[in-house]
Amino acid sequence: MRVSCFQENLSKGLSIVGRAVSSRSTLPVLGNILLEAKDNQLRLAATNLEIGINCWVGATVDDEGAITVPSRLLAEFVNSLPAGKIDMELLVSKQTLRLRSANYDVNIKGIDAQEFPVIPTVDNGEGPEEAAETLEGRTIALETPGLTKMIDQVVFAAATDESRPTLTGVEVTFAQERLSLAATDGYRLSVRSIEVDEAFTEDMSVVVPARHLGELGRIIVDADEERPVQVTVTQARNQILFRVWGKGAENRGAFHQVDLVSQLIADRFPDYRAIIPKSNNTRTVVGKEALLQATRVAQLFARDNANIVRLKIESGDNGGVGNLHLSATSPEQGNSENELDAMVEGDELEIDFDVRFLIDVLSQIDEEQVVLETTQSNRPGTIRPVGLGDEEFLHVVMPMHPPR
Repeated sequence: MRVSCFQENLSKGLSIVGRAVSSRSTLPVLGNILLEAKDNQLRLAATNLEIGINCWVGATVDDEGAITVPSRLLAEFVNSLPAGKIDMELLVSKQTLRLRSANYDVNIKGIDAQEFPVIPTVDNGEGPEEAAETLEGRTIALETPGLTKMIDQVVFAAATDESRPTLTGVEVTFAQERLSLAATDGYRLSVRSIEVDEAFTEDMSVVVPARHLGELGRIIVDADEERPVQVTVTQARNQILFRVWGKGAENRGAFHQVDLVSQLIADRFPDYRAIIPKSNNTRTVVGKEALLQATRVAQLFARDNANIVRLKIESGDNGGVGNLHLSATSPEQGNSENELDAMVEGDELEIDFDVRFLIDVLSQIDEEQVVLETTQSNRPGTIRPVGLGDEEFLHVVMPMHPPR
């Protein structure tokens, strides 16, 4: 194998696939990245057997070939190089990759590419061809713009505790003309949906690990917005593949194409619709930035008291103008009091929330105002951005009870 490519492109590809490298596997090859030179492209690949990523970057291929080398060492070396061309050559007899750039010349020992697991792909005639397992199933095209934000507004609410595997995933639902994402950790629920241009031929729901969906969001940031993301779900409903097209070889620090394939979570996602409040007794509209800043101040004291922040909603006599009062207390360090102007409709109420949950959701909202809908101090509250359709984004958060 003899191949050359720009340092910026190789660095970009390594940053994408490196997040799929296994850090705890007993198989040494899973700590490596596969480099395969073919058809004037360089394919980089990594997997931990739960997620696999293929990334193609522009390159000049003199001799085809493949090898796997340690992910961390390769990435650290490439990132330390100045911008410019990198020449790579495989010394087959020693299974060593030689890299030369500017005044640098290194040899990295690797493992035969034959030992690297096959990462499935989809053969649709548009992407690079390779010797790989081909997935067969239903394929859906999703518009790229806005998809990253949609993912960000949901994945943070998924559980990180592996004791309940289903809650570590995001339910992805394709139904009629709407795509919906939902995640919950049992204490909060985040639901985001959008209308699509064409109706889906068949309703379908799958549960994708939240971490893997988050990786897709990071990749889409650098994608070609002119081309949709291609989604393929296998017939057995056990794997999902996302294909993302890059901005092309003319752009430094870009990729040609990325395939991300993930195992799906087999368990049924809980019926979250049952916990969404159907009505409210109090509706409070407040500036998002002001509320976010107030919650961050409250967190300084709430973190010593189970992260509890108390919201006191007071209605006013002047056309609905009222106050939203936030307070947090630290038994040893003091307390925080903050009052915000708000439009309040309905009953006055005091309710306690985990301040971290409020910060998480407010940080993902771009609109200038949010609406908080509540019923009772011991019932869930809902948060929505003002200006986005009621069915577009919804966050439900459970109240807290102060320790006795």
